[in-house]
Parts: sequence; C-alpha cells; structure tokens
Amino acid sequence: QVQLAESGGGLVQAGGSLRLSCAVSGSRGTMTVMGWYRQAQGKERELVASITKAGTTNYVDPVKGRFTISRDNANNTVYLQMNSLKLEDTAVYYCYVESWVAVWKSIYWGQGTQVTVSS
Repeated sequence: QVQLAESGGGLVQAGGSLRLSCAVSGSRGTMTVMGWYRQAQGKERELVASITKAGTTNYVDPVKGRFTISRDNANNTVYLQMNSLKLEDTAVYYCYVESWVAVWKSIYWGQGTQVTVSS
C-alpha cells in the first residue's frame, strides 16, 4: 500500500518561510512526477509545483521565484521550500506522486498539511 507522509506545515507570518516534506513508502512502481497542489478555502485545488525524476521543475506563476521544489530519489521524498510567503499562500497543501508499473499509471495523494500565513 502506497503511503505519502507530509510534514512541515504550520502558521507563519507574511514574509516568512516554511519547508514541506513528503515521504513516499510502499511504492513498487517508478515514481516519475512528484509535486504539490494546494487548495484554499472556497477555491479549486491548483498545481503549485512539480518535478520529474530527472529534476525538471514546473511552477505556477504566483510562486515562481519564491518556492523551490526538490526531490531525493534515493529516499522517495519530495520537498517544497516556500520563501517570502504571502497571505494568499494560505491553503492546504497536498503532495502527489505519479507511479508507473509497466504501462499502468497510478496517482497517489498525501493527506494534506495546512499552511497559514498571517499578517
């Protein structure tokens, strides 16, 4: 059974930093893309950042230059370093992973971690 364990969320003042971590266990497939979505109250879930196994990254425009995604393939962990946090970054952050076994792709999600940015 694939499990994603997130950590690192919390309350921070605007301008501060947080680092989210997501450790994946139980996967027998090849984890290609890993990343983070977020969902603010009353809004749809949106992709924040993603990273391929080779290290190619992708960011949504509002976080470019402030957030950095990275991964440790040896330990099946993905990170999201969030700097210069803004009030609008407040949301529940979910990590995800795309896992391939032969030609079958599965997507797994973490349980979510709350990030709250205060003024």
